Amino acid sequence: MALINPDTLNLDERVIQTNKVQKTHKGGRTMSWSILVVVGDGAGYVGAGIGKARAIPDAIRKGVEAAKKNLVHVPLVGTTIPHDVLVRQGGAEVLLKPASPGTGIVAGGSTRAMLEAAGVKDVLAKSLGSSNKVNTAWATMAALRRLKRASDVARLRGKDVNTLVSRSVAAATLAAEQEDAAHGIASVVADQTEQARPTAEAATPTSAEPAGGNGSDMAQSAVSRIPADTHNIEPPSVHPDNEPGRAANIPDNSAEANQDRPDTEVSA
Repeated sequence: MALINPDTLNLDERVIQTNKVQKTHKGGRTMSWSILVVVGDGAGYVGAGIGKARAIPDAIRKGVEAAKKNLVHVPLVGTTIPHDVLVRQGGAEVLLKPASPGTGIVAGGSTRAMLEAAGVKDVLAKSLGSSNKVNTAWATMAALRRLKRASDVARLRGKDVNTLVSRSVAAATLAAEQEDAAHGIASVVADQTEQARPTAEAATPTSAEPAGGNGSDMAQSAVSRIPADTHNIEPPSVHPDNEPGRAANIPDNSAEANQDRPDTEVSA
């Protein structure tokens, strides 16, 4: 997935939960804060993060920094989401369904805050598991990551969007893509497809030559690798006293050479 630069977005911050933590030790108690923060620009980008510190402002600042690192892009279709999605995260389970214009955000807790920050106007949401705000926020984030437009699915499958959905849905999807393009938002699936193309082209052979290559080219390359000094090497010289074909350092064990050699006495 393409990285999102938070510096280019006008993000609003919202504190969802404040948790006070006290640790008891020998010298007394130490108090700290754990704060859940949601950021969003109201136009399709939203993120959540937790900050921990001794002071509340420091915890909020850390939570905002963590939320900016977890930004996701929600592919909106008009004022709602493209399709149903059900996600379970830990003990929380969140169900999101698209709604007709004018319905509003039917949700509560951290799910409602995140949908509002993302810019969703009409949606039906239901929390089916734990009511813990932190787990519900992570489940909502996972659900928003799974959303895809019909055009993105058609592009991945190599088909026309009109063959997958009705004409009205295809027209709404096209209008949403044009609106994103006007705001400088590119499709994540399109970015992944363009990034995968150079790799596939590099892996495709460009010629029909065999794996071994041309024989003359191989011979020429082999000759070029021979050092230039090897062409001027002189053959080893043979001493005139040595017999032809005999090495100079090999001792002569012939009968004539052994006539003048004294007999070796063997002690009993």
